Order: sequence, then C-alpha cells, then structure tokens
Amino acid sequence: MAKKLYRSTQQKMLGGVCAGLAEYFDLDVSLVRLIFVGLALLTALLPMTLFYLIAWLVIPPSPVHRPES
Repeated sequence: MAKKLYRSTQQKMLGGVCAGLAEYFDLDVSLVRLIFVGLALLTALLPMTLFYLIAWLVIPPSPVHRPES
C-alpha cells in the first residue's frame, strides 16, 4: 500500500502541513518546523509562505477514523 500525504489534524499548529510532511517522511515534527522556518527566513519569507498556503489548500486533511458502532 502506497503512503499518502495528508495534513495532520492532531499535531497541527497552523494548518497541519509541517506535521503531515513529518509523518509522511517519518521525521520529528519539530525538526520539520525548524527546517521550514529556517528556509522561510533565508528566502525572505514570501516563497515559503506561498508554499505553505498552497500546500494547505492542496493537501487533504487526514481521514478521521471513527470506531464502528
């Protein structure tokens, strides 16, 4: 079964994009957030902000697993 990229609904701070990427690549969410902030600062914020907003719109939220009654 292929892995799918989803935004996190559990570990999100803003939109869940970094948490979703961390889950997909099996990395620590704090590390992904630090990398994202570092890249945003190096690129004068605008490109990474646009990337985040587009990813927030394009990447679907993780499916909710409801227990069956």
